[in-house]
Amino acid sequence: MNSLLEKVGDFNDLLLQGRDLEAMENFYDDEVEVWENDCDAVRGKTQAIRIKKEFLSTISELLCAKPLKVTVGEGTTMVEWHLSYELQEGLKKDLTRVAVQEWKDGRIIREKFYYQSK
Repeated sequence: MNSLLEKVGDFNDLLLQGRDLEAMENFYDDEVEVWENDCDAVRGKTQAIRIKKEFLSTISELLCAKPLKVTVGEGTTMVEWHLSYELQEGLKKDLTRVAVQEWKDGRIIREKFYYQSK
């Protein structure tokens, strides 16, 4: 059985390869709940993937995606990411965000992203 550190590492590796949708498909629970800051939760893997696809379609170029820190606790992981990308309309975004993930039976059941919008 893979440890939680290995699982979050595998999840992050897919993200680093630009395979976000595959990562979500492989590691999100069917009933996952996903929050962006204080927005209402997105409920369900299908809905979370749909919203991620919509977001990815707004990006013209991913300039940087780098995990800065990874923390593993009892059923919980936290990853601090540095992200930099350019949107279709030419606007560049540069941010650091923290993803807090709750795991159960090898799947992410809750994920919340914390970041400051610029």
